[in-house]
Amino acid sequence: MSVPGVILAGGAGRRIGGDKAQHLLAGRPLWQHVAERITPQVSTLAVNAPDPFGDLPHVPDTVPGLGPLAGILAAMLWAQGQGADRVLTVAVDTPFLPHDLVARLANGDGIAMAATADGLHGTTALWPTHLSVDLMQALTAGTRKVTEWAATQDLTRVPFPDTAPPPFFNINTPEDLARAEAWM
Repeated sequence: MSVPGVILAGGAGRRIGGDKAQHLLAGRPLWQHVAERITPQVSTLAVNAPDPFGDLPHVPDTVPGLGPLAGILAAMLWAQGQGADRVLTVAVDTPFLPHDLVARLANGDGIAMAATADGLHGTTALWPTHLSVDLMQALTAGTRKVTEWAATQDLTRVPFPDTAPPPFFNINTPEDLARAEAWM
């Protein structure tokens, strides 16, 4: 199953001190690590961010300022324009994503979301693009939490093993970045 993918990079990066996507890990920006993991798994890869970067297609929020759900909505709408029934989203601060992420998520029905012993990883999921209308309504009604909205839909939790480094480890602080550097 070939699906398009979108890296969600719209956060302000307050805890890490600036644009997460551009922070260096092992000498390269975080977004490049994520793109390297995901590109072989998707038909095309884009980025959802306030401004474009790299050579990836830019998919801005259609409803700015509403957090990751707005990025997921933008990804759904962009993927619909590509003729896709589903779209993968991943966060820009998750450099250790599994090399078989899409293949494993593709076995799930409805929204197929990554899960580990730590719980659901809301931004790492395959989303049916037809849910864009429902998501827009939820955003308009004030919903902001990804897992809260996803739980109102047909949701499949796709289990992933805990490994070292953790596959969905996200870099939010300088300390997290140092931990990721140690794993590299």
